[in-house]
Amino acid sequence: MDRLRALEVFVEVVRREGFARAADALDTSPANVTRYISDLEAHLQTRLLNRSSRKMSLTSSGEALFERAKSILDDVAEAEAIVSSATMQPLGVLRINAPLSFGVLHLAPLWAKFMKKYPDVQLDVALIDRVVDIVEEGYDMAIRISRAGSASNVARKLATSRNILCAAPSYIAEHGMPLQPSDLLRHRCIGYSYAATADEWQMLDAQNQPHAVRVACVMHTNNGDTARSAALGGLGVIWQPSFLVGADLRAGDLVQVLPDFHMPDIDVLAVYPSRRHLSAKVRVMIDFLVEEFAGTPPWDRVD
Repeated sequence: MDRLRALEVFVEVVRREGFARAADALDTSPANVTRYISDLEAHLQTRLLNRSSRKMSLTSSGEALFERAKSILDDVAEAEAIVSSATMQPLGVLRINAPLSFGVLHLAPLWAKFMKKYPDVQLDVALIDRVVDIVEEGYDMAIRISRAGSASNVARKLATSRNILCAAPSYIAEHGMPLQPSDLLRHRCIGYSYAATADEWQMLDAQNQPHAVRVACVMHTNNGDTARSAALGGLGVIWQPSFLVGADLRAGDLVQVLPDFHMPDIDVLAVYPSRRHLSAKVRVMIDFLVEEFAGTPPWDRVD
């Protein structure tokens, strides 16, 4: 039995949540996938997967092997990259998780440039707004939008984004411009479901003194683009990062509300597991993004 190949097949079965999908990803047959898993279980003398007609799950032995096997395969891929190229060109699949709106607006335009520079790296990009466990869910790295950083992973700052209160000119014409944070109590607001402070909007004045207002939201959404579209339609006041609404503010389609107050900035972070060696493919991706977002980030640039 080719043990390394068996580990590769096992990891792919877990990641793809099925034998048939793993076979497609590995360009082989489901029968071959089944044989590799059976041989691996026989060699280790333990069951790795609980299988039924409807679902598949890892045994405790399978969970332990999955984490170790991922690390082994990453180390092998990096070693192959080092010995196969005099330029130490990174290679292999790079699995990235990123937030939906940021990924579409500011990462998607960069992927072609990256892959031209590193043609031996294949990107597997998943856009998900919820915070994922990058080790548990099989990602090499993630892009996070956060004030707090990451407690369980290494994080490198790529850029900063401002949080901005804003509304459409049509809404302001109909309902008036708030002059103080407390004025928001009388306004229609659009809430972001993943906000750490829920419907309590926190902002700072020019002296950095805090002001908190528990607003009444006429709508909640877990997606920034949905909140932005509702605000553009004149529904109410939103707070969203400048990477999402910066172009609308410059075009005048949205106007800043309470400009004498500001919400705390948020960081755009590249996050990767601290317990694993930083592979060449992750390292070059992080360096690439740092360079692309250097200086004034693209969402705050005035061309």
